[in-house]
Amino acid sequence: MSSTTCPRPSEEGILQFLDVCDSFYPADAVNASIEQQRQWYDALCARFDRSLPERMVVEDSIIADVPVRSYRPATLRSSTLLLYFHGGGFVVGSRQSHHAICAEIADHAGAELVSVDYRLAPEHLWPAQADDCFAVLREVLRDGRRVVLIGDSAGGNLAAGVAVQAKNDGLNGIVGQVLIYPSLGGDLISGSYEEMADAPGLTTSDVAYYRQLLGAPEDNPIAMPLATESFAGLPPAFISVAHFDPLRDDGRIYAGRLAAAGVEVWFREEPQMVHAWLRARHMSEGARIGFRAVCDAVSYFAGAL
Repeated sequence: MSSTTCPRPSEEGILQFLDVCDSFYPADAVNASIEQQRQWYDALCARFDRSLPERMVVEDSIIADVPVRSYRPATLRSSTLLLYFHGGGFVVGSRQSHHAICAEIADHAGAELVSVDYRLAPEHLWPAQADDCFAVLREVLRDGRRVVLIGDSAGGNLAAGVAVQAKNDGLNGIVGQVLIYPSLGGDLISGSYEEMADAPGLTTSDVAYYRQLLGAPEDNPIAMPLATESFAGLPPAFISVAHFDPLRDDGRIYAGRLAAAGVEVWFREEPQMVHAWLRARHMSEGARIGFRAVCDAVSYFAGAL
């Protein structure tokens, strides 16, 4: 599909958000060097950063040899740990790129959040990213804590994949998974991958580029959770997708398969949103509502509602 025929949102706030994004991160960014992509992305994330909630304690540390950043709100209402995996196509992003997002989720839920700074491709091919995230999860579960997995985009893939791996290994303690416009291994040639092939913010060719760079096997359910044979026994899930996003149907199909297997699942499709709308939560009404739904889901799983 050409960019002239691909549907686009009409909400003024999200259109302004896209204009800001384009000024920092070019639509053809994947054609640049990895170093340049990361510089552009870091600048974009800094543009949308915000002051942290009052009296929040932030600390960088190491868990299971993986760098992490923890967020402890002034008032704790839950002992459940929130484990966050950031987006960025497995190529860009860090614990800094999602700094304010993580802080606001932790503050809303009244629970400690740990953001995982997993290794990036192409320097580190799959399964380095999944290994890092699972190592952190396994370590925190050893303390007997309940855990909510949260991830956006590539991080949503990691959260879902880690949940599959935990089930396969018989690990208990994951009480919920919150997947935000996740990449879960769709076929790239049908559904939203065709309808939204040239959507603003993320194209189907971008998704193909990130997959190729990552080098993950397409039939591995940890790498591509839609390839899971049995969805029974996976943690309850909240899945939020953007209508104008080639990844939209990954989340929709995954939610359907979880529900068919008897897993408790909530599914939201944000009608005016594009990929990466989390960053628009303070300038778009649709993003604000969607972010509140994400935070409420995290709070529900954490037992804070």
